[in-house]
Amino acid sequence: MKDIQMKIKLFTATFILVTGCANDHKEYSIDEFMKTTSFSGASFSHDEKSILIRSNQTGIYNAYKIEIESGEIIQLTHSESNSIYTLSYFPQDKRILYRSDQGGNEIWHIYVQNEDGSTQDLTPGENARSLFSGWAFHEKSFYYTSNKRNPKYMDVYEMDIQSFESKIIFQNDGALNYADVSNDGRFLALSKTHTRDNSDMYLYNVKSGELKLLSSHVGNINHSPAGFSVDSKSLYFLTDQDSEFNFLKRYNIPSGEIETIQKEDWDIWYNYFSHTGRYRVTGINVDSQTEIKIYDDEKNRHVRLPNLPAGNVSSVSISKSEKYMALYHGGAKSPSDLYLLDVTSKAYQKLTDSMNPNVDPAYLADAKVIRFKSFDGLEIPAVYYKPPHASSKNRVPALVRVHGGPGGQARVGYRASNQYLLNHGYAILDINNRGSSGYGKTFQTLDDQAHGEGDLDDCVWAINWLQKQNHVDGEKIGIVGGSYGGYMVMAALAFRPDAFDVGVNIFGVTNWLRTLKSIPPWWESAKESLYKEMGNPNTQEDYLYSISPLFHAKNIKKPVLVLQGANDPRVLQVESDEMVEAVRKQGVPVEYIVFPDEGHGFAKKKNQITSNEAILKFLDQYLKGVSE
Repeated sequence: MKDIQMKIKLFTATFILVTGCANDHKEYSIDEFMKTTSFSGASFSHDEKSILIRSNQTGIYNAYKIEIESGEIIQLTHSESNSIYTLSYFPQDKRILYRSDQGGNEIWHIYVQNEDGSTQDLTPGENARSLFSGWAFHEKSFYYTSNKRNPKYMDVYEMDIQSFESKIIFQNDGALNYADVSNDGRFLALSKTHTRDNSDMYLYNVKSGELKLLSSHVGNINHSPAGFSVDSKSLYFLTDQDSEFNFLKRYNIPSGEIETIQKEDWDIWYNYFSHTGRYRVTGINVDSQTEIKIYDDEKNRHVRLPNLPAGNVSSVSISKSEKYMALYHGGAKSPSDLYLLDVTSKAYQKLTDSMNPNVDPAYLADAKVIRFKSFDGLEIPAVYYKPPHASSKNRVPALVRVHGGPGGQARVGYRASNQYLLNHGYAILDINNRGSSGYGKTFQTLDDQAHGEGDLDDCVWAINWLQKQNHVDGEKIGIVGGSYGGYMVMAALAFRPDAFDVGVNIFGVTNWLRTLKSIPPWWESAKESLYKEMGNPNTQEDYLYSISPLFHAKNIKKPVLVLQGANDPRVLQVESDEMVEAVRKQGVPVEYIVFPDEGHGFAKKKNQITSNEAILKFLDQYLKGVSE
């Protein structure tokens, strides 16, 4: 009898393991997912006893400090309306700099919070947009860019940190982008974007006013400054000359000689130095994930980072003494947490716990980078998330998610909105359609002035891959995306009306004529690049009309949910208003939610809860077919 009971137990356990029985699964509410806390930023105090970070623990981003010895996290700002994004501790005291806007309008100002808690707007002006650009090496001032002189151009300023008086050091009348300043204060590194695959870099002599082109070239080649050497004698830069991917070179300022420093099989994203120059840090975009390499110049070798749990290190900050490294680490099932590494002893400690402890990672989905062939044989990369309880016995609906941009990238990582849907029984294929970054400059330009064509067909052909997965219900597949991804949602519903069963459009472009004519003035430096990729609204009206879903709403017949921020400066609310009205005229089910206190992206937890609940309810009704 005991043998029979044992066999029954063994069979039951095996059945649950193999089939992923629905009883062996727990669903969590969006409130539980939103109790996960986001942490970011890492600025060491001058005495290296605390680290300045930002967190949305209160439901909106505020400034916090972490005491290194005790691990205590202390809230420094108490905003209840506008998010606060920390910038840095002051170099020689515990004042802090942060930036903030008004309701997501992206008119950023730089603020100082004094040690007594009082604050001051250092860059006032109703329409003046200012961005922090780093401390002067002598630590008596900081640099920032601002369009207060001309709304179209970001000039470079230097502000004294005692008097808070500023002076302009570069008047930008050529749509240039600030990149870096040398430690001796003599040079600025600047760049100019012509198109997405063609750019130049310049060296500006602050004293003489000479602006020197460093990247004279023929054809489409990108050049991007990547930091001065500590001795101010060299400028490092990224280029894709004779390569599909960006690699690192060094320009010797006195001699003009150029040499290759580092080349990888993928794009190098960034390069920077520690305070003395001992350590050089590079971030590499390896197949939708960040790989960090730290080179120790003193020991002539790479630094080995600690062997942390599943996931990867996404960023590194090094203290001024070079004693500590602050590392952010996370994965698909775990949000980014901050770790502190003692460089000498190699000991490390975890400083934050972002995940809600009530959410068991066993009920979350891991990520897998996959490839599938599109209509023309082109291989399309994507990140796939399979619900852990999905199986051939428990088939689930699926979503094709499209990233923003244009030219963005779907990347492996934790996203509460993804895991919420996965936990509730939706598989997600986060697609890198042609035109996405990270897979070479040829791949990235394949959708130039061909939007709503091959890039959209890549999304449609993703359905074929999903239908081949035995745990996916191939008759229930939707499409979801934000910003440019939202455009792809509406394009799919308008131009491939039978492909997907539902669409979720999150502040997506639907009228390219209006969007390109109403871009914020501070986008002037990128305007020509955007026109080259999307089309010029002043000369290509017919083309832009043809790819804008608003003008083809008569084709839409599948249900759609639209979410929009009222203060969005990129995709104006009127665009979503008109799209919703046009779909409703077709008698098609459409739901519409506008957030009066958000811009291009929903930063407040209360709004994230509302939007995610609305998405799940919509999908359950129109895709899964579950009625209340």
